[in-house]
Amino acid sequence: MTGFARSEGEADGISWIWEVRSVNGRSLELRLRLPPGFEPLEPPLRAALAQRCRRGNIAATLSITRLSPPAIRINRAILAQIVALSRELAAEIAAETAGTISVAPPRLDGLIGMRGVIETVEEDPEEIVEARRAAVLASWSVALDRLAAARNREGVRLASLLTDQRADLASLVELAQASAAAQPAAIRARLEALLGELSGLAAAVPEERVAQELAMLVTRADVREELDRLRAHIAQAGELLDRGDSIGRQLDFLCQELNREANTLCSKSADIELTRLGLSLKAAIEQFREQVQNLE
Repeated sequence: MTGFARSEGEADGISWIWEVRSVNGRSLELRLRLPPGFEPLEPPLRAALAQRCRRGNIAATLSITRLSPPAIRINRAILAQIVALSRELAAEIAAETAGTISVAPPRLDGLIGMRGVIETVEEDPEEIVEARRAAVLASWSVALDRLAAARNREGVRLASLLTDQRADLASLVELAQASAAAQPAAIRARLEALLGELSGLAAAVPEERVAQELAMLVTRADVREELDRLRAHIAQAGELLDRGDSIGRQLDFLCQELNREANTLCSKSADIELTRLGLSLKAAIEQFREQVQNLE
């Protein structure tokens, strides 16, 4: 199921924003983007999501902003190496030029501008770090609650749509039942017409043999079993929709069974109208299945 949620907060010198997006998926998958220092939160983040969602591809991003700039310090070890190297180079130049060229000492602004000389200090006390993580984790729960609410709203809309589509399936099955009831008479009429065409070319077929052939053809074209199973599956789909909760996987399986019975019905059909209804039923089942993919 699709959905979007956002939560934000501010505590212990930082502010943060959670953005969570959900799209359809056969199983539950979470892709996290966490800033440095917040990686230890991943296990509880995943556990909290699993308590609320069972299906869907979830993408979550945590953005952190410091409310005050970090402190800076001079890396004296690197600075000392740079000064020592500059002195060595100055001495070499003086020796090679016999003192005719003087080398000015390095300027302070040039030294501190070199990479690695100035460092930012972002090492906060452990209790502050843990307090920040706890606050961010609590905000994650807020974002998940909002995501669940958004997914539930979509679920209500989908349930209404699926209920209407299920009614269409039931209507097609009843039309197929009426068409199937006319199949034996249609088969008999076609068999008699065929025998009439062959009457001038071969000896007359005994009535008993005609009855046997007719019985065999009618048995092969009997779709009552398939129609009964279709009704049972459609009824079960209605029960699941009334129940709610996490029914996506069960409805997905029912769609497979519905499609299997519709395929058998089409293959056994001996009537153009029944075949047309069977194809319409297959199309309606596919539309139903497409919407079921959006359910948790």
